[in-house]
Amino acid sequence: MTLRLIRCPSVTPAEGGALDLLQQELEALGFVCTRLPFEEAGTAPVDNLWAKLGEGAPHFCFAGHTDVVPPGEAEAWEVDPFAGTLREGQVIGRGAADMKGAIAAFVTAVAAHLARVGEVPGSISLLITGDEEGPSINGTRKVLEWLAERGERIDACLVGEPTNPLELGDMVKIGRRGSLTGRLTVQGKQGHIAYPHLADNPCHRIVPLLQALIAEPLDAGSEHFQPSSLQIASIDVGNPATNVIPAQARAVFNVRFNDHWTGASLEAWIRERLAQVDQGWELDVRVSGECFLTPPGPLAEAVAQAVENETGRKPELSTSGGTSDARFIRAYSPVVEFGLVGQTMHQVNERVAAGDIVALSRIYERVLERVFDAG
Repeated sequence: MTLRLIRCPSVTPAEGGALDLLQQELEALGFVCTRLPFEEAGTAPVDNLWAKLGEGAPHFCFAGHTDVVPPGEAEAWEVDPFAGTLREGQVIGRGAADMKGAIAAFVTAVAAHLARVGEVPGSISLLITGDEEGPSINGTRKVLEWLAERGERIDACLVGEPTNPLELGDMVKIGRRGSLTGRLTVQGKQGHIAYPHLADNPCHRIVPLLQALIAEPLDAGSEHFQPSSLQIASIDVGNPATNVIPAQARAVFNVRFNDHWTGASLEAWIRERLAQVDQGWELDVRVSGECFLTPPGPLAEAVAQAVENETGRKPELSTSGGTSDARFIRAYSPVVEFGLVGQTMHQVNERVAAGDIVALSRIYERVLERVFDAG
């Protein structure tokens, strides 16, 4: 299943045949599948898949994405990145780790569970988007809104992102930090560098503004989160000359913030700090995701126990790393993340151990057993 999914060239926003393949497999298992294409002005249309088996509670959902990042230079790969190659126990290809292996593992886990129990006393669903690696506008968020309009309730959700740093069983994600990107612009007056009194150097003004943002830690962290981090990503003036004071200076920074902050409170803090230094600046802020936490409880325990039973490792319950579509799901359902080892995701020669995919399928099957046998 993983190899077949990799052979679908589903680079965001292309569907590439991946959702067609999943729909075929899931309908054979009895799922009712709905394709949900969404588009918005200025963005590419994206196809999504909602598949559901059964009715009522408990409703367990597996969420993920079939879209992948571009492979880069094909000649740098050992194999065709979309050939779906099994070599010396390794599955090689774009999306093997992030996250076609996990999607395949969930489908086979459901098949194995159904073969054992016949039917589930509740419902199982898959929410699969083609817009996670892109702008995340026409994907999971819009599917969730569509479900809410229909009165569909999800009781628990597992996202198959590659959460393990080194070995399968290392880590379960129970939350994520929020992400805020700021674009700071300072307007000046261009002039000859030998006559600074006739100009207004925006470089000299943007430096203390940025220093004010990084001078002190944002916080010391919290029970489940590491300290918030403000990092400057770029400082640009677009000036190739050495004897010209530029007319404008720009900087981009990103803040990964914990549960001491919301996007709104963090933006207010940033604007206050900048205003204490200088009034002549412009700031554009985008919050791509709020910080969230699914406190350790039944869902995290079910996943962690399934991982330990299969691998012998007790996984760390972590909130590290970047953002994922779990940032949208958390508003509708408790959500945790567990998938494959992510060492090679987005890299040339992306790969995972075939045995890990098999083990992951068994872990997902154990999760289903705990959810439905207990229920």
